[in-house]
Amino acid sequence: MAIADEVQRIGRPVRRWARIQQREYTQGEERPLAGDLGAMGVYAGLVAAGAAVVRARGRELPDRLPFSDAVLMTIGTFRLARRIAKDPVTAPVRAPFTAFRGPSGHAEIAEEVREHGGVKHAIGELVTCPFCLAQWVATAFVFGYITAPRATRLAALTMTMVAGSDVLQFAYDAVQSGSVPPPREDEVGG
Repeated sequence: MAIADEVQRIGRPVRRWARIQQREYTQGEERPLAGDLGAMGVYAGLVAAGAAVVRARGRELPDRLPFSDAVLMTIGTFRLARRIAKDPVTAPVRAPFTAFRGPSGHAEIAEEVREHGGVKHAIGELVTCPFCLAQWVATAFVFGYITAPRATRLAALTMTMVAGSDVLQFAYDAVQSGSVPPPREDEVGG
């Protein structure tokens, strides 16, 4: 019982300090600082666990990452983060934390965080933000690359091919709609 009392005694000023920091930071706005802190803790925990697994398996970190692999995983990270955050087919993953607001660009949807404050708000912000998700996706690619490079390259290649296809779809739509004129015959060489 004495340990619990001591934890309470030590924790009281820390909680008071945290409430003051949150109040001064948010200035009355709903911000999920505790949820964000929790997300950072989960991320740090997953990275630590991944590093422990890598070490336990005796895997060596690469001295260098070939440029082609870096490009592959960068484009794959972009496409997969965007797929998770904006794609209609991944909406069921986001649904517990968001509310549908309508279409947003080609083959993407707009959603809004459903709850304000707390863990669900923090998760809602994370799963609707491709910029935020990119950190998690890139980390997964890096750990995958260290533990299973061939499979990771294949997964990154798949997402890179999808990103390339997206670019071609947009270009085709632009030509079809007339916003980009097709090349003239004398420019093509015919």
